[in-house]
Parts: sequence; C-alpha cells; structure tokens
Amino acid sequence: MYSFSLHWLVPVGLTVALPMAFAQSSSAPAAPDSRNAAPASVTLSYRSAFADYRAYSEQPVGSWREANDTVGKIGGWREYAKEARQPQAPDAAAKPDPRAVPAKP
Repeated sequence: MYSFSLHWLVPVGLTVALPMAFAQSSSAPAAPDSRNAAPASVTLSYRSAFADYRAYSEQPVGSWREANDTVGKIGGWREYAKEARQPQAPDAAAKPDPRAVPAKP
C-alpha cells in the first residue's frame, strides 16, 4: 500500500516561500533628494523619422552604347578586377569621381 510521508513538503515550501520573502520591500521608499531633483517641467520634442525623406525621382538614363564604350576604353572587366584586388587609398575612397561609371557588384 502507498505510504504517505511529508518529508518532501519542507523543500517545496521553502522553494515557494523564499522568493516571496526577497520580493518584499525592506523599507519605505526614500524621499527624493532636493539637490538632484529634475525640473518640474520637462520639454519633450518630437522629430519624425520621415522628416528628411526624399521621394523617389526618375534619374536620367544614359546611352548604353556610351557606357559600353567607356568600359572598353578603361580596359573592360579585367581592369575592374585589378582595381578590386588593390587596397583603396583613403583619398580615393573619400572623393569618388561623379563622372565615373560605377562598377557592377
């Protein structure tokens, strides 16, 4: 027959009661320090995330023949591969030529 014993009740009771004891506040809330008190009125400001949003606008499309000719004059994909292998100078990275044809990724 099943024997009922209470030896498990003490650990279970402590497991439940102990966290509750630590959750209790030990003292009354401290009064705010008048020297470090924030001003009574705080001005909040709001700036929309879309404040600097620029709507999409069509960009002029250049001639594909001119783009292909420019790439041919430069040296084709092999020149782009050589440029990719070389480390970039800080000045070249900071000031890209706006007239240059961008390399395809």
